[in-house]
Amino acid sequence: MTIRADLLDVLARRALTEDSARPDAVEKLHARGGTSAREHVARIVDPGSFVEYGRFVTAAQEARRNMDELLDRTVADGIVGGVATIDGRPCAVLSYDYLVMAGTQGMRGHRKTDRLLDVIGRLRLPTVFVASGGGGRRPGDTDLPLVSALDVTTFAEWAALSGRVPRIAVVDDNCFAGNAVIAGCADLIVATPRASLGMGGPSMISGGGLGDVAAADIGPLDVMIENGVVDVAVEDSEDAAEMACHLLGYFLGRSEAWSAADQSVLRHLVPEHERTAFDVVPVVETLCDEESVTVLRPGFAPELCTALGRIEGRTVGILANDSRYTAGAITSDGGDKAARFLQLCDAYGFPVISLVDTPGIMVGPDAERTGLVRHASRLLVAAARIQVPFIGVILRRAYGLGAQAMLAGSTHSPLMTVAWPGATMAAMGLEGAVRLSMRTELEAIENDDEREDRVRQLTEMLRANSTGLNAARHFEIDDVIDPAETRALIAHLVNAAAADGDIPGSGAAVDTW
Repeated sequence: MTIRADLLDVLARRALTEDSARPDAVEKLHARGGTSAREHVARIVDPGSFVEYGRFVTAAQEARRNMDELLDRTVADGIVGGVATIDGRPCAVLSYDYLVMAGTQGMRGHRKTDRLLDVIGRLRLPTVFVASGGGGRRPGDTDLPLVSALDVTTFAEWAALSGRVPRIAVVDDNCFAGNAVIAGCADLIVATPRASLGMGGPSMISGGGLGDVAAADIGPLDVMIENGVVDVAVEDSEDAAEMACHLLGYFLGRSEAWSAADQSVLRHLVPEHERTAFDVVPVVETLCDEESVTVLRPGFAPELCTALGRIEGRTVGILANDSRYTAGAITSDGGDKAARFLQLCDAYGFPVISLVDTPGIMVGPDAERTGLVRHASRLLVAAARIQVPFIGVILRRAYGLGAQAMLAGSTHSPLMTVAWPGATMAAMGLEGAVRLSMRTELEAIENDDEREDRVRQLTEMLRANSTGLNAARHFEIDDVIDPAETRALIAHLVNAAAADGDIPGSGAAVDTW
């Protein structure tokens, strides 16, 4: 059958938008470890499911470039985006194209993005956004009358989707200025060692009189991990695509296929002595469905573990103290990390399980210089406001305001609060309580060894009164359970809280701090 000339024109123009039309540029990108926008999209979506928007757009630079150059050098104005499916479920995917002027954001590209964001909001489509690029409001777009371009709505539209649709950002190259804002406003960020994130790139830094800085040194991955910008670090762009899909899966409903580990293992994972530190992640992984746990921001405020997982196929959020760092005390960074995580869980309907093993909120002049009162209080506010089921499990120590913060303000705030055998509860650390309340008696003991021996005796006496069983007898908590029963208890409570099999989120915006 003869193909009409006008269709041939369309097919020829379409061919110019493919990577195959610019093999030299793609080869150079690959040589330095990069990935094209279309390769990113292909790795993320189901084959054959991608419906593209704005394929034929070129940059607003006709006053500076001829048509052939526009078609060759400004393909899709540097952003590829559309709707698709991931594992058979509807979603949206966008990717800035580093082959087009280093992935900078053009004015027509902004219009494309805004168009897609409108569709995403209307259809409530979970979204993956590959954000790498050199910044926004490209100055070379001279065809449009511009002064500041501060009326661009892309950033507001993207931010306004917070709490409405889950949004995963992927960064595997330099990501500066407007591109970094796209990443920073997402719910979760996945990054590779090639990533460098910053609110300004080398040109902006130099133009501001701050010296010459290499792009790779502005916001390298190790810095972004330490300061909590990146949620999950992966090895390369293929892993990034896989992780983005994995994270998106937590937001896409209940999984029917799941298995659980032997729960009796939980009886032996927590040391009896409260001063013996231990890794809490194995506890989290045992409680959750096998191979379902993803720890978020592990390099930032590690004294508080935040993780997504599943229990009987349903996504849950896990908040847990890690005694290997600051003995599990809550720091300023820990308060912020936990507060943001609780907001994420509440916005998208994830029940929260809080695993408590803390001596309290960090104290001392150094801690207070970090704004501890403000940051720790933020955790209390976030926990008190969430609407999803919240379940407290005291693993070992629950002392003071730190324990109350981990339990949404009170042992009676959660849907249920239980303790494991050996747990102790008190208004403050037991030894500190002894030294404070018995100060006069202790000061009267002149011999240092005798005084410390008396402190130990009094601490053990107080410990006998501070057990979880005694707290349960006074109904300060709901139960003391066999650790092996914990998973089943959580599952029953969450199922009871789900009137129709799903737990609605608050839809509140997520603080992307």
